[in-house]
Amino acid sequence: IMPVPPSDLLPVTYDVEALAAEEERVLAEALAGWCERYPDVPVRRRVTYGGPAKVLVEESAAAQLTVVGARGRGALAGMLLGSVSHAVLHHAHSPVVVVRRRREGRQS
Repeated sequence: IMPVPPSDLLPVTYDVEALAAEEERVLAEALAGWCERYPDVPVRRRVTYGGPAKVLVEESAAAQLTVVGARGRGALAGMLLGSVSHAVLHHAHSPVVVVRRRREGRQS
């Protein structure tokens, strides 16, 4: 089977408003449980576009605290930060907290 040459591809089109509404919905859904669990913590939801490290560093200028995650897979990798958390840690304009994923089976 031969791949379709670029001249035969249809242009990618989408409804910008529908896409933005879906992104807002997904974000609200992801945060809903946390907002209910910690109602006294103010949360400002924002959908932004760009590289995650660059956007988080820019947003940290108006933040009291910037929180990033780190998965930490494996013994050695668990001690290292990913590229986004590393960049934010070194370039953020606010204090930074790096939160690691809880290991399965651990209670805290």
